[in-house]
Amino acid sequence: MLETPQFKSEYPFKSNYLDLNGLKYHYLDEGKGDPVVMVHGNPSWSFYYRNLVRELRSDYRVIVPDHIGCGLSDKPVDSQYTFSLQQRVDDLDALLTSLKLKRKITLVVHDWGGMIGMAWAARHPEKVARLVILNTAAFHLPAAKKFPYALKLCRDTQLGSFLVQGFNAFARGAAWVGCKRQRLKPELRKMYCSPYDNWQHRVATLRFIQDIPLSPDDRGYDLISEVEAGLDQFNKLPMIICWGELDFVFDIVFLAEWQKRFPQAKVHSFTDCGHYILEDAKEEVLPLIRKFLHDNRLSTTDR
Repeated sequence: MLETPQFKSEYPFKSNYLDLNGLKYHYLDEGKGDPVVMVHGNPSWSFYYRNLVRELRSDYRVIVPDHIGCGLSDKPVDSQYTFSLQQRVDDLDALLTSLKLKRKITLVVHDWGGMIGMAWAARHPEKVARLVILNTAAFHLPAAKKFPYALKLCRDTQLGSFLVQGFNAFARGAAWVGCKRQRLKPELRKMYCSPYDNWQHRVATLRFIQDIPLSPDDRGYDLISEVEAGLDQFNKLPMIICWGELDFVFDIVFLAEWQKRFPQAKVHSFTDCGHYILEDAKEEVLPLIRKFLHDNRLSTTDR
């Protein structure tokens, strides 16, 4: 599927790679101008941002990594990589450091990308100029939100692990339910799932789920606590939130948490859309993001 003309038409970008301790870390680096860094979640990959890349690359430098184990990056075994949140943040830091960016970045985050991206931002707050938030979190599970059963099944049971690695159930399921206004066409669903084409290539998909920290004893819990406690430092930055309210995980409870923490944010919420908001409402969301960047242009001091 990744070698077909249709895929190349949907994803017409040059691949770049950074060596991370012998692992190939794939990323897109398109266009010139103020940098816009897009961080994906699980079980998607840089393919999720393809339309936004094409929308912005004429005026911005757009950088989109694939997390290790995802997309076009290498897919190691557990002995080669920790698959931890801390490591994900370190990887993103290594990439952005290697690119030697001279200007502040606009950070675009979705799903797990919210925690990875905002943890990086908390490490380098002086490097962030604007925030684009898409169905994600940078804080613990809100008190009003029950942990979804489908995630619990995959996170905590052998059956769930087998379904994820044996049948690619999580990627397939997300591609099926991720859009609510209009389901993804079969060809696009295949493209979303195609990097995860065998048991070994689905390790990261499973590890992301297993790494969700719900209690203080879980790996990554303290890091999320630190990021959550430091979110106030970003409340003066321009922020746009585009949200699909029918997301089975990041629903209106998560949206309310973002709005409580960032009351100044420009919010565009879609009652009929789901998790993959850049697919479900792309006709509305892509122009909204472009307008947001135009209306909040970086000052000379930010460059």
